Amino acid sequence: MRIDRIPQSKVEKLDTSPVDLTLMEPLIEKHRHKKGNMIPLLQGTQEIYGYIPHAAFLKLNSELGLELNEMYGVATFYAQFRLQPVGKYMIKMCHGTACHVQNVSTITDALLDHLEINDGETTGDGLFTLETVACVGCCSLAPVMMIDDDTHGKLSPKSALKVIRNIRRSNENGNSNKTGQT
Repeated sequence: MRIDRIPQSKVEKLDTSPVDLTLMEPLIEKHRHKKGNMIPLLQGTQEIYGYIPHAAFLKLNSELGLELNEMYGVATFYAQFRLQPVGKYMIKMCHGTACHVQNVSTITDALLDHLEINDGETTGDGLFTLETVACVGCCSLAPVMMIDDDTHGKLSPKSALKVIRNIRRSNENGNSNKTGQT
């Protein structure tokens, strides 16, 4: 079996933006003496920042002795973890069986083209991150996308684009309307 190397341009760069690490103190204290605390600490850190900043890994290493290579191994193995900031709005495109047979790929492609990003990327303005997921559990509404906690079902490329345009318009007008409804 041949393993292809990932081109350097595709490798995620470490995030070095400054973050307030004091926000992690209650999380660290809660899990300090618990066995098997790595995943809950990584999950909690991501909940605080929306992703796991490099500086947070260093803090967990220095304060709790968790090994950097082990934390990065866990964070890169599980799809739930992010090492880069995400957009203000997280779009999850369901690609489960029900959505797949309802042609969700066409909708996803239309959104990616409109947003000018690839799956898993964030728009240049930091407003949207789009990722495909296995299932969101709303099969009766197929095809479905979730934007944060809002579910949008029975989509077509046109209706999905309308939701995105409405959210963008709301944000340009200073109103962060999460549902994309006008």
